[in-house]
Amino acid sequence: MVFDSARFDLRPYTGFETDRFVRRTFCSWEHAGWRSLLVQRFEHVPVAEDMALPGTADLHLVLPLSGRAELETREGGRAVRGRWLPGRAELLVPQRPTVRSYRGDAEMRSVQVHIPGGTVGSVVAELGGDGPDFEAMAASVAAGDPLLEQAARTLGAPGSADDLYAETAAAFLATHLVTRHGRVRAGRPPAREDARVRAAVAYLRERLAEPVTLADVAAEVHLSVFHLVRVFRAATGQTPRRFLTELRVEEAKRLLRTTDLALDRIAPRCGFASPGALSTAFVRHTGIRPSVYRNS
Repeated sequence: MVFDSARFDLRPYTGFETDRFVRRTFCSWEHAGWRSLLVQRFEHVPVAEDMALPGTADLHLVLPLSGRAELETREGGRAVRGRWLPGRAELLVPQRPTVRSYRGDAEMRSVQVHIPGGTVGSVVAELGGDGPDFEAMAASVAAGDPLLEQAARTLGAPGSADDLYAETAAAFLATHLVTRHGRVRAGRPPAREDARVRAAVAYLRERLAEPVTLADVAAEVHLSVFHLVRVFRAATGQTPRRFLTELRVEEAKRLLRTTDLALDRIAPRCGFASPGALSTAFVRHTGIRPSVYRNS
């Protein structure tokens, strides 16, 4: 297998105000002479508002090493809440810019691994099949992977390892992510998995107003997060998160049609954190604002 390191985006932080939010304490390009894999260690400011992260071509794995924080990540108007916890790895979807805000403590440190898009593409070509479903891959990684955690920690303190080590590590990480977290098979799921998708849909309908995570749904139907996302998409054409948002918007439409409730009372009944979040999702799914829908 031959990897072309020239296909690696050597400027993953283009457009990002690095010095404002982090202090870099290690860079594998500068300190280890690597060109096949970028690994960096950072110390983070404890509070950040509207930190714009540009989308990159590579697979970006973030592993918190210390500190705790409450996170809010916005992608195209959708806000997702999460937590920064040591050992909880996060995979950022390629080519997807986000805006992040958080409040944490002064001990926030991380190691971050950038796997070249060219390496991922070579692995996919070797294995055969279509390109990975990066959204499903990220959801699966978020559910936990001790091997990825240990690999990121080791790469963050590489000692005297040379670029051959980096190239081999990049190939291994790409292969592991694609085969363990990212393979999507074509066709409908078998009958047993169809039944689990139906159970997942029923679970989502019953908890429309509650903060439901993919891990909650997966545990309810006895599947891994990755397996749930894969079979759910095969059966419905959508991820569980998008399906739940559509259910919530449909419930908001019903309440707008049949009641005089104000938007700030409708939002929590439909599982939205605020009227603004409801309005954003409503416009994205229907093309009009809730007030226009009610008046029509």
